[in-house]
Amino acid sequence: MNRFLLGGIAVFVLLGIGLFWWQGHAQVESAAPKAQPVPPAPAPLPSADAGEAVGPELPEATELSREQRRFGRYDRDRDRRVSRNEMLSTRSEAFRKLDKDGNNLLTFEEWAVATVDKFESADADRDSYLTPAEFRKTAPSPKPKPKCSC
Repeated sequence: MNRFLLGGIAVFVLLGIGLFWWQGHAQVESAAPKAQPVPPAPAPLPSADAGEAVGPELPEATELSREQRRFGRYDRDRDRRVSRNEMLSTRSEAFRKLDKDGNNLLTFEEWAVATVDKFESADADRDSYLTPAEFRKTAPSPKPKPKCSC
């Protein structure tokens, strides 16, 4: 008897759920926006012949912007200061330059001494951070441009 009663209740519950779903679906369909007509295709763009026109000269990077880019490469956390760890992180090419005999036996401590010395000589106020003005002191000297071998 309980099975028949529970089965009947389950049928009515499922019918009620189905009825509410069907009405909700119908309301969504009636509230849908009507189809809009497709707008006509835009007119084709006019073509222009540049002919002999020449644009402006390309801008050249100034020393200041080069220095700012160099500072940005070292300043990993973008706090406008270069810490000792930030300075040491990009020194792999300098490591190769310090290995004079090319045997790759330069220890990290030996290599770091040159970098730490460079950092400490540039850190004028001894606060363990380089400001942009202090960092400018660490810039490599510009290499002379090779003469034309025409």
